[in-house]
Amino acid sequence: MRTGEPLPAVGEVLTALATGLWHWDTATELVTVDAEAARLLGLPAEGATLTEAQARARLHPVDWNEIISVIGLAVAEHTLAEVRIRIMDERGRVIRTVRSRSKPSYDKDKKSFRLIGTLQEVTEPTPGTPAGRTAVTGDWRRSREAFLLDAGRALAEARSTAEVLRVAAGLSMPGFSPDGLAVFGVEGDRLTIIGHHGQQPGDESPFSHMSLETDYPAAEVVRTGRAVYLSSPEAYRSRYPVTWPLAQRFDRQSWAFLPLTVAGRTMGAWMAAFAYPVAFTPDERSVLTTVARMLAQALSRAGLAESERELTDGLQRSMLPTLGPEIPGMTVAARYVPTGGGLQVGGDWYDMIPLPGGTSRTQAGTGRFALVIGDVQGHDVRAAGLMGQLRIALRAYAAEGHRPDAVLSRASRFLNGMTYGLDDPSDMRFATCLYVEADPVTGVLEVARAGHPDPAIRMADGTVLARRTEGGLPLGIDPDADYPTTRITLEPGETLMLCTDGLIETGGHDFETGWKRVRTILETHEGDLEGLADALIQAVHGPSSHHTTGPFADRREDDIALLLLHRQGEIRDPAAVRPTVRRTMLSVAQAEPERVGVARQQLRELLHDWPSADQIDSAVLLLSETLTNVLVHTDADALLLAEVRGEAGERRMRVEVTDTSDDLPHKRRPGELASSGRGLMLIELLADAWGVDPRGEGKSIWFELYEPSGEPSP
Repeated sequence: MRTGEPLPAVGEVLTALATGLWHWDTATELVTVDAEAARLLGLPAEGATLTEAQARARLHPVDWNEIISVIGLAVAEHTLAEVRIRIMDERGRVIRTVRSRSKPSYDKDKKSFRLIGTLQEVTEPTPGTPAGRTAVTGDWRRSREAFLLDAGRALAEARSTAEVLRVAAGLSMPGFSPDGLAVFGVEGDRLTIIGHHGQQPGDESPFSHMSLETDYPAAEVVRTGRAVYLSSPEAYRSRYPVTWPLAQRFDRQSWAFLPLTVAGRTMGAWMAAFAYPVAFTPDERSVLTTVARMLAQALSRAGLAESERELTDGLQRSMLPTLGPEIPGMTVAARYVPTGGGLQVGGDWYDMIPLPGGTSRTQAGTGRFALVIGDVQGHDVRAAGLMGQLRIALRAYAAEGHRPDAVLSRASRFLNGMTYGLDDPSDMRFATCLYVEADPVTGVLEVARAGHPDPAIRMADGTVLARRTEGGLPLGIDPDADYPTTRITLEPGETLMLCTDGLIETGGHDFETGWKRVRTILETHEGDLEGLADALIQAVHGPSSHHTTGPFADRREDDIALLLLHRQGEIRDPAAVRPTVRRTMLSVAQAEPERVGVARQQLRELLHDWPSADQIDSAVLLLSETLTNVLVHTDADALLLAEVRGEAGERRMRVEVTDTSDDLPHKRRPGELASSGRGLMLIELLADAWGVDPRGEGKSIWFELYEPSGEPSP
């Protein structure tokens, strides 16, 4: 071109440089291309207006997503959007690779992007070369996509701020990895250090509580919401001369400070520092920006979850009591585990209440106390609120000196008045409850039950039995419900267990299979009461519980409340006698024939691991015969003593029924129509050994059965 000649048109220059021009408006969803741009897209070499769908059909699907990401980054940083694009033909084959450079703008009213840019053909780099690692396409792209997927999954699984920071510190970015990380937060008008990696403890001190007005990159990022990239120490020193001495001592070569933004609010900044120079190409900036967004979301989720846990834990702690002072002769242990989901609050609770009076109703003094455990329907904030109110009401009624049945009756009327008759049926709740009044001097327990699981007792010899108690409806259903009481004596060396159904049914178990799991722990644990409480919780709520799941696929977790009461005595170590003997004892009065059924159930529980089901059925049948014989043919009460002795495989069960009548039973030969007289014949037929022993007052009828896999002990 000679001097003085007019300059060629821009279009002619671009055509001469094999560079096409294009324009894209996302509001109209139209893409306008000139002849060269059309040719590069594999279309006829003439200007055209394409729909987004037509333009997208010419691009590799992965590259289309890349364009969207780079455009957002460029708008946020007010920079050019540069990206490599693979052009496809009608058969889906790559025909060329082009570089797109554009200046995007964002219309807030239309919520759309407008871009004017250029297209120019480039050579695809050889995989594995430095160029291949820095280009958008090739090995670097595939490594970056895999990295972002892994990073996103790891950050999404982090449940606390500490876990998020550990994940961030372990991220190894493809092609460039920082050796120093720091996460800055904001408190008022000052920066805080949430966490850091790659620095020594204490190195964060100069940067903590730094004013947002300080001439420091992280402070500027928080103020403006825009990233700061410093590719060399010279760039850092010239741009931030005041704070450069603070960063100089770490001997880094490049720095990236990115905003942590959630829902349009900048909550902090993330620093990635490199020990080698980094150019911070658009591709590298895209990766860093994506990680910063994921990191901000993860920190926001973790912070919210920690706040909820702190709130709910504080709420639950304020509603659950601490155990009272030490009780002479007795030890108490308690545990509460909230449900694993939601707000982690629920309606389970326990309490220990000092009672007025001494060991009798007329005797002044101290020592008597009540243990309460219960479960309000639901696992939400309302259930927790009702639980707190109900617990206070129970404490008030107990402090007035009411008996267990009266305490539960008043509590049921209280809960019914609070919940029933409301407009919203979901607000109507009930609660199960077990109230135990204990006398530490005598070991006598008076139990009232409102729809709650029965208590269990581990005897001094290690035998574990569920003690059947009288009960009524759950609290709150019937304001006039009655709650009969059952008297139990906790002997020296025995342990009482009260729990909510969460301890039994967690992990897909029903009540039967869950009780077997709990009973195994009670029978086999050796240690103090606190250790037993921990073992019970760990067995059903810890990692090992996943190997002993129940028969149901539905594994919704439930709250767990647990109370253990141990009466100290001469037998300090139940494990010393557990391996060879276990027994149960029960009285059946003339006025309580229904306790024959309780005796049968206790015998079955005593023989829960006996290998022969036929022998168990035989023992239960013979027990019914002997107890019924006492109740029908005498005026005396009956006392049952059942024992299992010996090592596994050579055990002997012995059942003995004693009464105070001197009339000895006689074996008879009843006719076909006789209604009695077959008891001793059945014993002789089914038992391995039996007998009738006269006592000083009364007699004892006993029978024995031997474990089928071994011979009886001598």
